[in-house]
Amino acid sequence: MAGAQDQMDASGRLDLTRSARSPFRNVFGIIMTVLTAGFTILTIVPLVAIVYDVARQGLSRLSLDSFTQLPPPPGLEEGGFGNAIVGSLIVLGIAAAISVPIGVLASVYLSEFGRGTKIAYGVKFATNVLAGVPAILCGLFAYSLVVVFTGGFSAFAGGVALSVVMLPIVVRATEEGLLLVPQEVRQAAIGLGATRFQTVMRVVIPAALPSIATAVTLAVARAGGEAAPLLFTALNNNFWSTDLWQPIATLPVLIYFYAIIPFKAQQEIAWAAALVLLAIILIVSISSRLLTRQKIY
Repeated sequence: MAGAQDQMDASGRLDLTRSARSPFRNVFGIIMTVLTAGFTILTIVPLVAIVYDVARQGLSRLSLDSFTQLPPPPGLEEGGFGNAIVGSLIVLGIAAAISVPIGVLASVYLSEFGRGTKIAYGVKFATNVLAGVPAILCGLFAYSLVVVFTGGFSAFAGGVALSVVMLPIVVRATEEGLLLVPQEVRQAAIGLGATRFQTVMRVVIPAALPSIATAVTLAVARAGGEAAPLLFTALNNNFWSTDLWQPIATLPVLIYFYAIIPFKAQQEIAWAAALVLLAIILIVSISSRLLTRQKIY
């Protein structure tokens, strides 16, 4: 009976301690929740302000002609930027075709075959350094590598410049996605008789496809708004062009040129093009977030 009484006393003291601490925990939880909500709002406010300002300035000029006509020369008002939309898609397609295979293969090596090796350490170090390189330097690199060698500005040179911008994002995000695949999945495949290469190609990569798709969309969103690399590589073109070896119009470069022209019509077109570019980036970013919610494994 004495032992039971002692246990009851200890339990009672424990309950009193918990009850004494619970108000403090509740207050601390409320304070942290309010602070988190406040900082979240502070983060969202600049985005909302940018979207509102661009939409307010660009919607008045946005129409069907904006997507189907060529930019007007200075002094004229009728026109659009359809060639710049096509050019941006072409340049981003070239950049993705170069950066995605290289980035995914590098990530597979880092996470599956070279983990802990000196080569893997060097690749990670180079990737981190490349992620911090200004985009304009990527343009200068593509200029010296492609423009000087081929003798002219081109859409291909612009794609090479943007691929350098996209590559570290693809490598880092894809590697994180591959590392999220549980080791039990790999061990199960090897236990069934699959080789290491078969396990990676048929099990690990398919399981990480949502993360890989997220890496690609984030990289495209990052490179889609860059104008500096394209000024040194793709330059600009006031006409329709799909030739990969000729200068081509892109939305960031068109916005840059038309924003500094002292004509109201061209400035309005720049706002409308900025709205379209912002919409494309937002759609790509939202798509990447939706892909991260999918779980295959």
